[in-house]
Amino acid sequence: MKYIILLLPFFCFSQKIFSVDYPSQSDIKVFVVDYESQSDLKVFKVDYQSQAKGNNGLWYFVKYSSQSNKKIYFVKYSSQSDLKIFFVKYKSQSGWRNNSKKYLLY
Repeated sequence: MKYIILLLPFFCFSQKIFSVDYPSQSDIKVFVVDYESQSDLKVFKVDYQSQAKGNNGLWYFVKYSSQSNKKIYFVKYSSQSDLKIFFVKYKSQSGWRNNSKKYLLY
């Protein structure tokens, strides 16, 4: 039972994100699209770290790289990206449109 308890934190996927300055520092290259239909993931920026649980588009942007689960770099062109996102206005709108890209945020 002790081993299960120790491994649980590794299976909790939260979305604490840090935006880096250079592509070489990133885990994922992200492009922000103009229309929801062009996106792989609809993202809602939450106000508190505790709200960013699961792999469902609820992102909390942290101040320091060491606090993040994923480091992203915003690219200028769609063709440079690993993931296309669209920022939504409401929490209930967040989620994946292209499930084949889910692995990028695990």
